[in-house]
Amino acid sequence: MSPHIARRMEAFSPFYVMELLQRAKQLEAQGKDIIHMEIGEPDYPTPINVLNAGLKHIQTGQIKYTAAAGLPELRKKISSYYQLNYAVDVSPERIFVTPGASGAFLLALGVSLNPGENIIMADPCYPCNSNFVQFFEGKTQFVNVDASTGYQLTANLIEQNWSASSRGVLIASPSNPTGTLISELQLKRSIELVNSLDGCFFSDEIYHGLVYDKKACSALEFSDDVFVINSFSKYFAMTGWRVGWLIVPEHFIDAVERLAQNIFISTSTHSQYAALAAFSKQNLAELNLRTQKFANRRDFLYDNLLRLGFDIAIKPEGAFYIYANCSAFTNDSFQFAKDLLEQEGVAVTPGKDFGKNEANCHIRFAYTASIAKMAAAIERLEKFLCR
Repeated sequence: MSPHIARRMEAFSPFYVMELLQRAKQLEAQGKDIIHMEIGEPDYPTPINVLNAGLKHIQTGQIKYTAAAGLPELRKKISSYYQLNYAVDVSPERIFVTPGASGAFLLALGVSLNPGENIIMADPCYPCNSNFVQFFEGKTQFVNVDASTGYQLTANLIEQNWSASSRGVLIASPSNPTGTLISELQLKRSIELVNSLDGCFFSDEIYHGLVYDKKACSALEFSDDVFVINSFSKYFAMTGWRVGWLIVPEHFIDAVERLAQNIFISTSTHSQYAALAAFSKQNLAELNLRTQKFANRRDFLYDNLLRLGFDIAIKPEGAFYIYANCSAFTNDSFQFAKDLLEQEGVAVTPGKDFGKNEANCHIRFAYTASIAKMAAAIERLEKFLCR
């Protein structure tokens, strides 16, 4: 690397799907029809009442800084949301509105992780989470998971991999890329174990709301001594607005506020006013209808991928991804994804974006396209496999 580039960047892994996305955009510019199943972004637009709330505030012209922790009324709304959905009391003072879930991770790790300490994560997992750890000069200790644990960490796995340099554990449920949920029992046991080890427990709950067959539990149902990361991007379909939130243990409030003041100043003001409208009964009803449509898409894609010969160890329980084993067709899923894009115009994500655990024989399909578009993608995929 250039001597002018910080050494920490050597360990930052690229997002391989972005190479595929760039190529997909080039092909589209040439007039080729591309079906996008690679990016984790809902295809539904921002709900109209949320959009109008943001526009209304913009039209006032008073787009000023908010407090670093966020609009007080939005923090209260989020607090009420946890009471309604999880029957837990969360003081608004523990809630910080952030520039997306990424901002929440930066705050959570920034106040809790020292250089050289490690965070335990499952492999496969969302790649940026490890890079956030690297940014603070920490280390990620990946633990291979498979269908036997629902692609989730367990208390036993955490205990087996905990070391003197371990600082905490990150669990994502529903997970990206597998869409699986951690069981209520394992979540409870894992939190109790990490708390007993004087570690930090980080719960990535950004796909809550997009759950299809059973309830997703929040870490807050079992302890106040946890960091909970959530976002308006996925369930609320507000990706470009860049609004998330972080809930912290009480003794971290002052440190998180000081860090937020210095690195963000505040989250986008009009986005926060838009997010306020996301909790209206009308909007939540619309979002729940969309969740049912995502469930229908999951079933369609799941059945058809199995029919084509992909191996899917566990049917996804949440999020909008299927992590499919493609070893019947290839031992290089990145090349498979590139060839599929070039030959048939279907964009998917290779497993190497999510770790090293059998990455070369897995593909992530995002069911963020309509069933009609996915049906066309399945036809193209079947044609590709028959070549």
